[in-house]
Amino acid sequence: MRVLAWGTYDVRTHPRAGILIEGLRASGVTVEEVRRPLGLSTAERVRLLQQPWRLPGLLLRVLRCWSWLARHGLRSARARPPDVVLVGYLGHFDVLLARLLFRRRAIVHDMLIFASDTAKDRGAGGMKQRLLRGLDRLAVAASDVVVLDTDEHADMLPSRQRAKACVVPVGAPAVWFASRRAVEHEDDLLRVVFFGLFTPLQGAVTIGEAAGLLADEPGIQLLMIGSGQDLAGAQQAAAGNPSVRWVPWVESEELPATVGAHDVCLGIFGTGDKGHRVVPNKVFQGAAAGCALVTSDTPPQRRTLGDAACFVPAGDAAALADALRRLRADRAMLVAMRSAAATVADRRFSPPVIVEPLLTRLFAR
Repeated sequence: MRVLAWGTYDVRTHPRAGILIEGLRASGVTVEEVRRPLGLSTAERVRLLQQPWRLPGLLLRVLRCWSWLARHGLRSARARPPDVVLVGYLGHFDVLLARLLFRRRAIVHDMLIFASDTAKDRGAGGMKQRLLRGLDRLAVAASDVVVLDTDEHADMLPSRQRAKACVVPVGAPAVWFASRRAVEHEDDLLRVVFFGLFTPLQGAVTIGEAAGLLADEPGIQLLMIGSGQDLAGAQQAAAGNPSVRWVPWVESEELPATVGAHDVCLGIFGTGDKGHRVVPNKVFQGAAAGCALVTSDTPPQRRTLGDAACFVPAGDAAALADALRRLRADRAMLVAMRSAAATVADRRFSPPVIVEPLLTRLFAR
């Protein structure tokens, strides 16, 4: 089977497309990439939706990328006709062009999540919501297979389009598994890490509040990596804790080793609807790196992680603080939770494993 991975996806800022490609290649599929990243983060894309006067600049950038993609994509397809065109994550617009360019090819869109759902979680409503729901519907209609990350997201598809759904967990790139450290720290400190865009989904303010409750416990050190909408609120909530360190970001090449140097990786703690439908990338990556996981108690995360995580109620800072206290006090429990996370990652989160549902669907076609 030959797959053309095509679009404006950026594996440095969003590794999802790279994970699928890595898994397909490991499974014997020939994958050729034709990509031209827009150079926009998720936060910048959402900001554009919230500030429509910026859209002309985005449109110009999109058109330049699309011109390049159309030329190189068609050239590649003529030289080596693909069986499947895979449109990478954040390709809601890309898939519309793909449908026009590759009319006789199966179009697989790694949609993963819905644009309207993401914008709603970040405060967009009204006309913007209606426009984004329309974009979601167009993207689904243009796709032969719609790849989503959880059953909950698959259930959001219109009933007449439900058969297009293929659920593929987010997974983690091989580099995250390689970052797992074998030697334990000799001191009794608990090193905790969070990384993200500080969106409401991630519940960064809840993490900050938990850090505030741990202000008198220097044995728990917390590294907060990233910036975004809720950064100021999280910093304010954690202001009394000198054991919290804030880093604007860590380059993608360095992030696996940075996370792998910690005992605990935090997941998400947001209380919104979207938080009950996702399993965040940081859970997969933290598990692959061999960290113990602490995250919100939601159906998809329970289903994905089983007993390999410490679950706390979403938005409950006191419960999060208590979970970290227990892990610091009980080193045997910490070691067991780290081992459990690594084991489930090895069995279920590697690229060749997570692409199995997609391979089944493609070969069935």
